[in-house]
Amino acid sequence: MNPWSFVGRSAELHRLTAAATGETGRGLFISGTAGIGKSRLLREGIEALPTDRYAVWLASANIATAGLPFGGLVQVLPADQPRGLSPAAILRWALDALHQQAAGRPIVLAVDDAHLLDPSSAALVYLLARSEQATVLGTLRNGEQLPLPIRALWTDDLVDHTELAPLDVTDTADLLAAILGGPVDDPSAERLWRLSGGNPLLVRELVLAANASGELTRRYGVWRWTGRLELAPSLTDLIDARIGQLTPEVRTVVELVAFGEPVGLTLLSEATDQTAVETAEERGLISVVRNDRRSNVRLAHPLYGEVVRRQCPVSRRRRLTGQLADLLEGTGKRRRDDLLRVAVWRLDSGTTQDPALLVNAAAQAFGRYDVPLATRLARAALDAEGGFDAAELLATILMFGDQPDEAIRVLDRVAGLVSNDRRRSRWLTVRAMVSYWGLSRESTVEEMAASAAELTDPADHARVSAFEAIMRLHRLDTTTALRLSRAVLDRPAAPVAARELARCTIAHLQAARGELTASGRAIAAVEAGAARWRGDMPYLQLALELARGTRLALAGDLAGIDGIVAAEFADLADAGDFRLGSGYLSILRAYAARMRGRTAEALRASLGACAVLATSRVYAGLAHTERAQAAALRGDTAQAVEAMAESDRAQAPGMAVLYPWRDQARAATLAAGGDLAGAARVLTALVHRLQADGFAGHEVLALHDLVRYGRPNAPVGPPGDSRWTVARRLTELAGSVDGMLPPLLARHARAVAQGAGGELLDIADRFAGLGLHVWAAEAAATAVAALRRAGGPPLAAAQQRLGDLLGATDGLRTPALATGQPALTAREQQIARLAADGTASRTIAEQLFLSPRTVENHLQRVYSKLGVTGRNELRTALRAMPDRDAATAE
Repeated sequence: MNPWSFVGRSAELHRLTAAATGETGRGLFISGTAGIGKSRLLREGIEALPTDRYAVWLASANIATAGLPFGGLVQVLPADQPRGLSPAAILRWALDALHQQAAGRPIVLAVDDAHLLDPSSAALVYLLARSEQATVLGTLRNGEQLPLPIRALWTDDLVDHTELAPLDVTDTADLLAAILGGPVDDPSAERLWRLSGGNPLLVRELVLAANASGELTRRYGVWRWTGRLELAPSLTDLIDARIGQLTPEVRTVVELVAFGEPVGLTLLSEATDQTAVETAEERGLISVVRNDRRSNVRLAHPLYGEVVRRQCPVSRRRRLTGQLADLLEGTGKRRRDDLLRVAVWRLDSGTTQDPALLVNAAAQAFGRYDVPLATRLARAALDAEGGFDAAELLATILMFGDQPDEAIRVLDRVAGLVSNDRRRSRWLTVRAMVSYWGLSRESTVEEMAASAAELTDPADHARVSAFEAIMRLHRLDTTTALRLSRAVLDRPAAPVAARELARCTIAHLQAARGELTASGRAIAAVEAGAARWRGDMPYLQLALELARGTRLALAGDLAGIDGIVAAEFADLADAGDFRLGSGYLSILRAYAARMRGRTAEALRASLGACAVLATSRVYAGLAHTERAQAAALRGDTAQAVEAMAESDRAQAPGMAVLYPWRDQARAATLAAGGDLAGAARVLTALVHRLQADGFAGHEVLALHDLVRYGRPNAPVGPPGDSRWTVARRLTELAGSVDGMLPPLLARHARAVAQGAGGELLDIADRFAGLGLHVWAAEAAATAVAALRRAGGPPLAAAQQRLGDLLGATDGLRTPALATGQPALTAREQQIARLAADGTASRTIAEQLFLSPRTVENHLQRVYSKLGVTGRNELRTALRAMPDRDAATAE
């Protein structure tokens, strides 16, 4: 476990530093709850101050010194306090002593926990704030009684007073990474942030407890929390101290809210004493939040619930949850979530054996993608003799909880209950789904199709056909997939969920073929009807997102991808441990970050996807493919090679439809290692395969990769036909593949083939306008190489543009950026950067122990290589060089 690092708080730290240095002319006091980070912020602020310019003192007040005169400032005042002076004279002496110790420097006095200052120290702090050349800073804990002189600091307008807010989720993730020594996956960071309320002390205590209990695991360098929480004694004591002593009536209020939150205020008032509810709110134990027309009650902090629930005796827990269920049922369960809440309370109280209630609640939980809760309820329903419906639902949930073997056993247990076409179609489709995607058995498709022939009901047959269609798409039997999907849509009796699943299959296929407009219409239709299919088939969302994600990626629509990963489904999937959903969305996050040139973010997101999908083979191969792409973009060949090997190992045979992304990553890995010829061979073979499959949408991107690797004139037509080049094929596809991207990629190919520097710069600007900063930087780099050969003023402008584009990315190292770039030796780079910073040649010579003539000779060679005339153009030229190691040694 690493030391507790200081993260975030940049705005607060700047404000504190400005106050300390007198830029604002005022001091600053910071209030906040215990553990929020006030003390650490104060220390970080004053430690950065130069002690040769400021007299900086830090005092920490505490209970032990609160009753001693000047006890709170004992760390900063002289030990030899004079005797026999009046209180006023003692204050004057203390003030003079501080100014004498400052020796003419401005005073910065920082007081931690200033609410604990004794009266004498508080008065001295006030007087110091009023004196010349002195600034006072401090921290205060919320809810504490303040000494009057301290309160007067801001009421008399001597200092500013601000509240320190909890960390946001991003800063919490950074703190977790600092504590654990590596990134934490997004769902885990989100859950820990919510549980801690953004309190750094609680974050650390939660991590310590989870790590000690083995609930934090690391895969592919990414930490993941299981969600199970073992409360360490130190954390329990901390929460107990915050809750304090409770009367029986108030404890009942807190316990009812802990087991039922959010609880309607009216419901809570019926269940307990109204005065106790008001007392709990006054003490900051509960909070009342308005939600539509209902006032809901929650605990003031999420951890209160964890502690209260664990300390509550089992018998009282059962009584309280049963009481909540009775009360809510008495209101008629008017809201949709009420059924789920009653079912959970009945289960917790042991007062239900109604399998129908449990099945409906489990379906509702699964519709919210809460896999753990849905699994619990479905198991209870099956144990309560819920029969076929409970078993079908439980098996489906187990499939998406990465437990396919148990899912098969559950289905086999109820095989004897398959007594009609409806049950047979549902049993067949769930079992096929588990077998095909969960256990990677490709023969499943034919087995399901053969069994479906026995079905006589058109609606039930349509359900099986829709599943067969999407399975055939994934194994690249696209002709049959399209025929089956159209047949489902043409069948009026087909259930809504079956029709929309078939529509997703068609939308995915249309996107791959470059029919992006038609694909978009189909996706919009599925989304519009979500309310009608989600109750029956919530996992259809995965098929929808795969089709939509494929379409947006092929269109270069990064804003659209941002919309997917910011939508409600992403939050629900992360919170509910719906790993296939959260894992795939992490892949999309990584893709968007990669195309924007945010390589560190792309690598982190792809590693997170690999960790989340480690136990599932559906998208695991794709996750490692994206990791290989991110690593290749950073020039990390070793990790790219490792990721591709993992992708090959994890790739499920039944997900063959993903081959274009995998082969592009394989080519990128070869190119990162310097094997451009090998990369070109992989891409050429990929283009031929895509042409055979009719995947023109994917072909556009594969052809463009050949352009990026400097092969715009490479032949990609039938063997022996050299006329069909990359540039010509892209120009042809620009007229048939939808969207604004194909014509732009075709322009790029022609400009690279012609070495048209001006055209390449315009193309770079257009790429940048779409957020495609990697392609923009590569186009600008190619333009610089072309203009360097011609020389003249356009070169400087091109270098400036390339520098700006590289500045918008991080760690970008691609073959296109290196091609045509001059190779500076390590010594030349060193001297060039010093000269660009304005260092004189003689000074450079002294620093590097060289002669001035040697320095000038190096600079002349640098000017020649970069195509510049002198120092004035040097900085711009260096900014246009990608960040890479020197190509040669001195």
